[in-house]
Amino acid sequence: MKLIKYKNIALLLLVSIVAISCAQDEQPGDSQLDYTQPEKTALDNWIATTYLNPYNINVQYKWNQNTVDNSRFLFPPTVEKVQPALEIVETIWLKSYATVGGADFVKKIAPREIVLVGGVNLNSVGTRTLGIAEGGQRVTLFETDYIDQSDRENVSEFIHTIQHEYIHILNQHKPFDEKSWSAITPGGYVADWYNYEIPESNEIGFITSYARSNINEDFAETASMILIYSKDEYAAFLDGIEDPAAYAALKAKEALVVKYFKEAFDMDFYALRDAAEINTSTVITN
Repeated sequence: MKLIKYKNIALLLLVSIVAISCAQDEQPGDSQLDYTQPEKTALDNWIATTYLNPYNINVQYKWNQNTVDNSRFLFPPTVEKVQPALEIVETIWLKSYATVGGADFVKKIAPREIVLVGGVNLNSVGTRTLGIAEGGQRVTLFETDYIDQSDRENVSEFIHTIQHEYIHILNQHKPFDEKSWSAITPGGYVADWYNYEIPESNEIGFITSYARSNINEDFAETASMILIYSKDEYAAFLDGIEDPAAYAALKAKEALVVKYFKEAFDMDFYALRDAAEINTSTVITN
């Protein structure tokens, strides 16, 4: 019995050795996968220093078809346009919130990724999508290649995108008073908002025509538009409203925005607007 047992053990060991030998013989030689890390450029290092390290925000400017709608004619930003665009976002958005909300405010509440696209995201109805916020984690900014720092209106339109999308992210953390908001201009919301001229929408209590799409966009548009206006520009805008009811509606919405920032984040919204105005002036090149 012992002899048979030892023979069985020897046989098992022989089989194991053969199996290991075969497995080793079947292993491929050099790996076909490229594990080489791409060399970081000066731009990559600047992004890490300015966005990734202090705010934990990754910036994606190299083309990745998984982050864009492949049914649209889009293209990556020109490399030379990337840093100027990000400097605008850093100065007007990040620094303004840091000044008024505290250095850690955006570190705690921020998209974890910003995707830059060079081209125009044109919709079938003729409108342009300037930005998208996805789940509060990623913000995509389009038209990076068309930024003109000598044109304040152009810069304001670009920064309007991140201001608007960030309001959505804030609303995900702390919802605004939807009940009170929806009672101000309940009959003005329409699916085909793009068929209405902005002055027409202004005269029924909406700061833009896009604000008429739903109450969430109305809140984000109201807050972000006030943030890209200077104090005097916003006052001039209100002075141009002819309908008293529309004027009252716009002021009521403004008051709810101010209340929201104070109650949700203990932040002075007008101070934030003033900081954004100062910072906008610093990025304009004449």
